Amino acid sequence: MIAKVMANVGGIEIGDEQPLVLIAGPCVIESEELCLEVGTKVKAITQSLGIPYIFKASFDKANRTSVKSFRGPGIDRGLEILSSIRSRLDVPVLTDIHEPWQAKPAAEVVDVLQIPAFLCRQTDLIVAAAETGKCVNIKKAQFLAAWDMKNSVEKAKSTGNANITLTERGNSFGYNMLVVDMCGLPVMRSLGCPVVFDATHSVQRPGGLGDASGGAREYVPHLIRAAVAVGVDALFLEVHPNPLQALCDAASMLDLADLPKTLADALAIRKAINTH
Repeated sequence: MIAKVMANVGGIEIGDEQPLVLIAGPCVIESEELCLEVGTKVKAITQSLGIPYIFKASFDKANRTSVKSFRGPGIDRGLEILSSIRSRLDVPVLTDIHEPWQAKPAAEVVDVLQIPAFLCRQTDLIVAAAETGKCVNIKKAQFLAAWDMKNSVEKAKSTGNANITLTERGNSFGYNMLVVDMCGLPVMRSLGCPVVFDATHSVQRPGGLGDASGGAREYVPHLIRAAVAVGVDALFLEVHPNPLQALCDAASMLDLADLPKTLADALAIRKAINTH
């Protein structure tokens, strides 16, 4: 008997025979007010479409291009805000961690601990996250082949925690460019974990602006349609009511106003290929 590919996030099932899930929110916590605005609007949109929703935002972006870049409010204030969002909106919450010591306090607040792409080979970080018992979302590094993610999965599973999702966010393709190999989606799913497609980071142009990353948000809907047609279990989108004013990833975040049509198109494609 073939084991089901499944993960659970705060009661939301992700995987075989489950609805398409959305993980979405601003790149970084700019303020509690912005998080609440984005989360409230995204929840209303997803409820109208029947899409389970997980809120995401980072309390610290430790891998920004420039030392002068805005990183977020830090772990203490950041977790306070995420706890408030989780309670007020009644949705599961995801945030990333960069150091092993952050796993335990973050796990007391959020439902998913995310391992950033640049850190997906960091054994101590992955193990610390998995040891909390929470779902661990491991982003595939821009420099890794899809099949090499088996090692990261094994690191997490060594703790006895099999509640793992894997996220595709593009591969390095020359200087300041990323490209998505759609074949990597089923390859990663063959490792026994639900697969998430991060469409907004996939259109990044890392360091493309010199002291910040560039991007091409106009291609986000195209990549989403392709990934859903190939088959993914969840979408990961960074959204903002005014992307050009965002303090992080301004060039690649999806405008919140474009989210309803983007998701409706994704659902139509999923229905057309007879998935759930």
